[in-house]
Amino acid sequence: MHIYDLIGIGFGPSNVALAIALDEKKQAGYHVDALFIEKQPSFAWHANMLLDNAHMQVSFLKDLVTMRNPSSYFTFINYLHQKNRLQDFINLKTFFPSRHEFSDYLSWAASHFDGNCAYGEEVIEILPEKNGDDVVCLRVRTRNGAQSIQERLTRSLVIGIGGRPRIPESFLALKDDGRVFHSSNYLREIDRIGEVGRIAVVGGGQSAAEIFMDLHGRFNTAKVDLIMRARSIRPSDDSPFVNEIFNTDFTDYVFDSPEQERGKILEEFWHTNYAAPDLVLIEQIFNVFYQQKVSGVERHRFLRRHEVKAVVASPDGVRFVLRNLNGDSEYTETYDAVVLATGYQRDHYKSMLAPLMPFFEGCPVDRYYRLCGSPHFKPAVFLQGACESSHGLSDTLLSVTAVRTNEIAQALIHALHQTQNVPVKRAASSVLA
Repeated sequence: MHIYDLIGIGFGPSNVALAIALDEKKQAGYHVDALFIEKQPSFAWHANMLLDNAHMQVSFLKDLVTMRNPSSYFTFINYLHQKNRLQDFINLKTFFPSRHEFSDYLSWAASHFDGNCAYGEEVIEILPEKNGDDVVCLRVRTRNGAQSIQERLTRSLVIGIGGRPRIPESFLALKDDGRVFHSSNYLREIDRIGEVGRIAVVGGGQSAAEIFMDLHGRFNTAKVDLIMRARSIRPSDDSPFVNEIFNTDFTDYVFDSPEQERGKILEEFWHTNYAAPDLVLIEQIFNVFYQQKVSGVERHRFLRRHEVKAVVASPDGVRFVLRNLNGDSEYTETYDAVVLATGYQRDHYKSMLAPLMPFFEGCPVDRYYRLCGSPHFKPAVFLQGACESSHGLSDTLLSVTAVRTNEIAQALIHALHQTQNVPVKRAASSVLA
């Protein structure tokens, strides 16, 4: 069986940026035989959150390549040039394109690597292949929409699968209830449900704020409750000195800091990335509630300092037991639909790598995002967007993507030079085909 130098799992922005970095390495004489596997049938980036009037929270200069190679063909500027929109974009006088446009940029970049990506395949298992006591390569097993199983061998792996929706414990029992859905599925599910009487939006970040405003404009009569534990909606701090934490050299500072100090850094700057909508969006929400006071008609409610204590599904709706943290009182409310804007978890790679976990005690990573394995484990396994605790808050964002993928590409090439071409012994599958 053919052995790839690299298989990338997921083909979102991080691995598209890696494909670009490897392509540029190839032009410099370093050839890496790489294949990417994406479970979606085609490229898509947060497709169910491409809301009207939603804009990027990060400058277009932090695209897939500019921070590493401003002269690259794959800059956002060149994308605009290729689409004959560069002059018009300049006239907009903004650093923050619409989310629709940036999604189109990412799709444009990804389209150049269609021949290097297997779309519509889901990775179901990653197995170690041995030569004696050493694991020398990996067997990646996938399943497509027709339930056909495909197997491929690789000398190294990079996982860039994004986040998995974080579902609060009180909602786990309702995972199959179509009236309750995560923000990652918002547009698809809200179109399916249509206008209903009462909707709850749970969360206090950018997604919750955007969804609240979308529901306000989408439906004429629906009543929306915005529910959060916080006392107020705090804006993201994007002032210049604070924004330095997203600089690429700050990654070195965080990684080189003692573990306890890293935790303090993450805590100090947590609100630069989490539960922190744009100020303009906060002002729009405030205006909605102010105009309700002017009209005397209460359509929506802002249930601040509220906690969802319990959730019960019934034929007439989804019943919340809400605790008002200000007065320490409890009461019930019933909703026709519930949107969970509760963020994402970044540890799904652990279950994906379950057969390999005995080789990765504690899952530490080195400075170049490579999992630190035992001496008998030879393949290089890299993580993209799952190293916030070791590399800083920028790890899940676009801010360092261009530079990070170059670091991974260089580490990968170095690792491949150390890999010997030895025979492998096929591992037994733990998944029934």
